[in-house]
Amino acid sequence: MTVWFVILVPLVIMFFALFMERVETRLKHVAVQENEVEEFLEQAQPNEVRALYGHGIGRALELFRLRRLGGKAARLRARRARS
Repeated sequence: MTVWFVILVPLVIMFFALFMERVETRLKHVAVQENEVEEFLEQAQPNEVRALYGHGIGRALELFRLRRLGGKAARLRARRARS
């Protein structure tokens, strides 16, 4: 019985570690970066803060990115109109 325990426990731990590594790899692609959160907290508007409270950081950052991209797009259109 002890022999099975000695063999089985390390194998279970090894498979669990491999499984958790795969989970961690997938989460790295989905996770929010620290610098994005800092920038959001410094420059967020009231509607984005409400989205953070009501829907979580994912939706709030989505609104924040759309606003930032909208501002960049408007500046590019203004430059092209002047040219």
